[in-house]
Amino acid sequence: MRRWTTRTWGIVCAVGATAIGAAYLAAAGAPSHYVAIQLAALGIGLAAIAVLARIPGSFSERFSAPALVLLGTLLLATALVGASVDGAARWVKLGAVYVQTSLVVLPAMLLLFARSPGRLGVAAMALAALALALQPDRAMAGAFAVGLAVLALLRAERLTIAAALCGLGAFVGALAQPDALPAFPFVDRILFTSFDVHPLVGAAVVAGALALLLPALAGGERDRRWVFGATWLAIVSAAALGNYPTPLVGYGGSAVLGYLLSVALLPGAARVAREAVACETTSEGLAHDQSLRAATV
Repeated sequence: MRRWTTRTWGIVCAVGATAIGAAYLAAAGAPSHYVAIQLAALGIGLAAIAVLARIPGSFSERFSAPALVLLGTLLLATALVGASVDGAARWVKLGAVYVQTSLVVLPAMLLLFARSPGRLGVAAMALAALALALQPDRAMAGAFAVGLAVLALLRAERLTIAAALCGLGAFVGALAQPDALPAFPFVDRILFTSFDVHPLVGAAVVAGALALLLPALAGGERDRRWVFGATWLAIVSAAALGNYPTPLVGYGGSAVLGYLLSVALLPGAARVAREAVACETTSEGLAHDQSLRAATV
């Protein structure tokens, strides 16, 4: 029986949590276009995974650093000229839809950096840190800091530690500014308000939110899995503690896209196959060495 990859677990969890979120929105009487936007974001995210899976690993790793700088610049541009609500500039307006840029790109940035940290990557982390402090966004700054701290603990190198300090600076900068956005219906505080619809609905919403963390428990490369899990745990925790979007089970296509983009950067079938071949080759080499030693003795 073929083993599920970490990426497969992420896709299954994303589909399940989004389905729970759509059911909650319908049961809670949310506008019908909320459900449509949620499902459209799911479709776009799954298509993105299919496209990114076809890009050769060597090509994607070569362009990871420029991609990080581009995404960091996008975050900073959002903070400087993006749509603002009550002093918080976190969104880009696309027609009638507001996209929270940090929820879309930040988890993917952390996984890109975890895969191939470098000097340009640290510069991109500094850009992202400045953007999160300026927006300000305590929830995403906290997730940013937690993800980079976990990476620095797993891989205590000069570049990862420098990036972790950028994350800490972003969080301190966000905390130093007021962040008093009210709770938006069907978006914030969903882990609590969903129980007002029905206890079973509330339990399903909480289970869907926790399911987002399951890919971190799957097999495969440890660093990216743990950074992924720590980042999304921080985002879910922020949604429970304050007026911040509840990913996938609450309304917000940005979180759906962000989750699936980060899932796309988890180890897939090709990576698992390469690891299996490497392990098999190593095992054969050890067996050969042992047979040679036995013959020599």
